[in-house]
Amino acid sequence: MRPGPAVGAVSPAEVPTPWTTIHTAAPQLAQTMVAYVAQIGVSMRPSTARAVDTDLRIFAGFLLDHDPALAAVADVERSHIEAFKLWQWAQPGISGRLKPATFRRRLGQLRTFFLRIIEWGWDDAPARVPIFFGDVPKRDEALPRFLDDARFAKFMRALADEPVVRRRVAVEVLARTGMRVGEPCGLEADAVTLIGDAYWLRVPVGKLHNDRYVPLHPHLVELLELYRATYGAHAHGGLLSGEQGPLNRYAVQRWITAVARRAGIGHVHPHQLRHTLATHAVNRGMSIEAIAALLGHRSLDMTLRYARISNRVVADEYDAVSAKVEGLYRDAGLPPEAEGPNMRQLREQVHHRLLGNGWCRRPAVLDCHFESICESCTHFATDATFTPVLLRQRDHAAANRQDTRAAMFDQLLASVERSP
Repeated sequence: MRPGPAVGAVSPAEVPTPWTTIHTAAPQLAQTMVAYVAQIGVSMRPSTARAVDTDLRIFAGFLLDHDPALAAVADVERSHIEAFKLWQWAQPGISGRLKPATFRRRLGQLRTFFLRIIEWGWDDAPARVPIFFGDVPKRDEALPRFLDDARFAKFMRALADEPVVRRRVAVEVLARTGMRVGEPCGLEADAVTLIGDAYWLRVPVGKLHNDRYVPLHPHLVELLELYRATYGAHAHGGLLSGEQGPLNRYAVQRWITAVARRAGIGHVHPHQLRHTLATHAVNRGMSIEAIAALLGHRSLDMTLRYARISNRVVADEYDAVSAKVEGLYRDAGLPPEAEGPNMRQLREQVHHRLLGNGWCRRPAVLDCHFESICESCTHFATDATFTPVLLRQRDHAAANRQDTRAAMFDQLLASVERSP
């Protein structure tokens, strides 16, 4: 039995060290999983392949403990998956219980593993995928967590007091460009580019396999010059460096935590700075397309999440409509000059609409989603019996400049005339 059409059996010497125990107990099981990781490693990022390798080793370790007689992936049945789900859900995480996102990702990766080896026609594959679509929990569509204006102002003031230049620069770059926490760590020595009369920062290929240019705030340009003057040009081969070598995301996380603690705003995750920049930008009129380009989003759907948080246009429109509605119920004790011509017209004239068996006295300022709902329904029917009423409704709509309603009644009258 071979793991796959183009993959030979893995000898014990070729088995990665973390798989040695599993390979000793179930050689075929280990060979298939190791071969799968090797295959996806060709097309996926190393970090993704490592994550899949870890998920498969955890699953294989559980299988051997749960069913020591199991020898190959082809032997995995639905009962093994159901037992693994319950066991995995009860496992502790790094801080407390296993995170739902980890549980969802692990089951999703395992389902993909079975789908692919069956699709590839590998001999060591079960007859059907033992993990169903419904086994993988749906992803919560939570809104991005961001810092409001007050908390962000406190954070930036505390950051301005940071005495260590490299820490301040690294965190400021995140806060003012919206980069992901790992992206500053990969900035090349020549990442800053002058285009025209403005400085831009080239962000290398990252999570979504694309690179991009982001504009540099003048304050950031000054800070980067200060960084070079303090530590020399491009230490460790990158634009930024850590305290004892290349910059890494864990150091940046610690620096952000320290700044947030000094600011007195509680814990701040690096990605919250990205969310904060995007949310503040959309609330201050920046277009969704520009924000998507800034953040390196492939799809506008990813960026529209920020518009759901606190859309400034929606808020302004809501305030305007609320003011009009409140105006309908104001106390009469206002001075005469407080009532403008539009409000006076609304108070003195009620815009009636003639219905089939009465009147609609809804003020014109209020929209109605049910206006002419019956006449525009596909199940609505009329005939010559109602021609007098339709004519009166059409004439009344035209006299009151209700052009859409008048056109609708014209169409109804025309259909009556065409009917036998």
